[in-house]
Amino acid sequence: MTTGTPADHAEVVTLIQTYLDGLHHASSATLRQVFHPRLAYVCATEGDELYLDLETYMARIDAREPPAKRGDRRDEAILEIAFGSPRLARVTARMSMMGRDYLDHLTLVREGPRWRIVTKVFTWMPREE
Repeated sequence: MTTGTPADHAEVVTLIQTYLDGLHHASSATLRQVFHPRLAYVCATEGDELYLDLETYMARIDAREPPAKRGDRRDEAILEIAFGSPRLARVTARMSMMGRDYLDHLTLVREGPRWRIVTKVFTWMPREE
């Protein structure tokens, strides 16, 4: 395992902030900036297991009422960033939106000069108000 350079860390934080913005605004254009074209999207919540590719997931995003438009308060955090090599990173993030609390495990690969999310595996539970 490596610790990643300060520049790598800053780039990953910026990418995750863009990812969270894309989710909050339900913007497939924003999310396409951070996702790898071969994204694997996996919901690991029991009873709601789901496996999607990028295009299917983007269609779902486009059909979603944006949490920003619904007036959802932003409640999100990056819990962990770990670097496995100069080209591999893992991020754990949490967020609340659409009446649910989400926990995301994201795998990133460096593709040329930039990081991209290649897997999104997550679980959710109803949000306790």
